[in-house]
Amino acid sequence: MTAVLETEETPRVDKPDDGVFVTLRETPRAVKALLLGGFISRLAAFIQIYLVLFLTDRGFSATQAGLALGVYGGGAVVGSLAGGSLSDRLGARAVTLISMGGSAVLIVSILYAPTYAMLLAAVFMVSTIGQFYRPAAQTLLTELTPRHRVVMITAMYRLGLNLGMTAAPLIGAALLSFSYNALFWGEAAAALAFGAIAMFALPGRTVRVKKEQEATEQPEPQGRSGYLAVLADWRYSVYLVAMLLTSIVYCQYTATLPLDIAAAGISLWWYGAAVSLNGFIVITCELAMTKVVQKWPIRLTALLGLGLVSVGYAIYAISPLPIWFMVGTLVWTLSEIIGGPTTFAYPALAGPERLRGRYIGAMQSVFGLGTAIGPVIGTLVWFQVGRSVWLWAALVSAVATVAGLIGMQNQNPDRSEEPQTAAASAT
Repeated sequence: MTAVLETEETPRVDKPDDGVFVTLRETPRAVKALLLGGFISRLAAFIQIYLVLFLTDRGFSATQAGLALGVYGGGAVVGSLAGGSLSDRLGARAVTLISMGGSAVLIVSILYAPTYAMLLAAVFMVSTIGQFYRPAAQTLLTELTPRHRVVMITAMYRLGLNLGMTAAPLIGAALLSFSYNALFWGEAAAALAFGAIAMFALPGRTVRVKKEQEATEQPEPQGRSGYLAVLADWRYSVYLVAMLLTSIVYCQYTATLPLDIAAAGISLWWYGAAVSLNGFIVITCELAMTKVVQKWPIRLTALLGLGLVSVGYAIYAISPLPIWFMVGTLVWTLSEIIGGPTTFAYPALAGPERLRGRYIGAMQSVFGLGTAIGPVIGTLVWFQVGRSVWLWAALVSAVATVAGLIGMQNQNPDRSEEPQTAAASAT
């Protein structure tokens, strides 16, 4: 069993094949396709980065551009919820095709929207439909991966996303040197490329899913379905609270940290250095750390993975000196490489298989919500209390850690470790 599914009563059996290269070599083709597709999707994720510049270049005000960016964030939250539900109903392949094909068309439509209202609608739909694939991808990764390897596969998936996000601004800037048309058509082409990968490499519904559909003629015992069934799992609901609070605090490095550094009269070079330190460590060290962390009990992973965020931000509060900004960043970066893969893999393993997509979608939606509202909350608090914002952030993160310790534990210890067999048909 993975660390995610351990309890105190269930001793872990060591697996000799948990390493990075063995795991990747023995991974099914469909999983490798999803790893590649996730990388491509982030490699060409230009809209969120350049949307504000695009709109101001077209003559819209900064307020209108900011509103459009907020609409984009709202669409991502809705898309995660809808994608989780669709994944449970239609399967990962169908949802990915809908997501990539639909977003490719809608991305281009932003260029030709005749009014601001239609442009906002296009932005919302791009974000919503483009987000469908994420719960579907995590669902299929889990179904086709042995349970003791799910955390490692999730770490590989995160690595692809992080590499893509690192390169996207540079590629986007190169395309932008030609025109905004090249930028948007480039992202649409990347979406179509991922769609083609999904069409030819991903399986149809798994055999398990088809058998479940045949067996669901009787109503649910509790009378709940969909996201109501997810919320009825009180421990998982507590976990969702932990993820919401963590995401609100975590994203303060993108908004509050540069404000604090500038207010202290320190060169913003140090902000760039702190962000670069985070990115370098995550990209180069997370897989190696995951090889160790995946063997840990879930409570230890939650304690360190969530708790070090609190410690790191508390260090920021010591003094507005570059050394403390760098040390604090190093500490909360350790929390990311320790806890990131496990906490992001957990939703796929926590609930009933028939609700797997919804469990994933719920987590991704609350994390996206926290990321969207976190910078607003953080900057407002910073303007009110100044550097004490870091103590408040540390306190909220500590609450999130307690919630994580309560919510993250084995929910279904009797489930098989074996991956599900894919249906022969790719329909």
